[in-house]
Amino acid sequence: MQTPYPQFKLLASNRQAGHNFFLLERFEAGLVLTGTEVKSAREAKIQLKDSYAEVRHGEAWLIDAHISPYSHGNRANHDPLRDRKLLLHRQEIDKLLGKTREKGLTLIPPAST
Repeated sequence: MQTPYPQFKLLASNRQAGHNFFLLERFEAGLVLTGTEVKSAREAKIQLKDSYAEVRHGEAWLIDAHISPYSHGNRANHDPLRDRKLLLHRQEIDKLLGKTREKGLTLIPPAST
């Protein structure tokens, strides 16, 4: 039986994260996107260089990630720097919130492996 996702395509990476920061843990998260953001992401027009994540009101958010406007979009195109919700399990969000409050750590999107 074939797997439902035979190949994964890396859409964006933050190569400087591994050089500028000491990475303690990695989490895999989904991302809530609008229609034109999905189309831009498929064209790999995502920049994670200056982005970070934070926990607000029990939800994880990706801040300052730049997804370029879709080239064939219309007036309903998205804002390139809007905050995007990260999809994580409740236990993971609670763990991240605890670490950022206690130790003063920052959440950054690193390069994928």
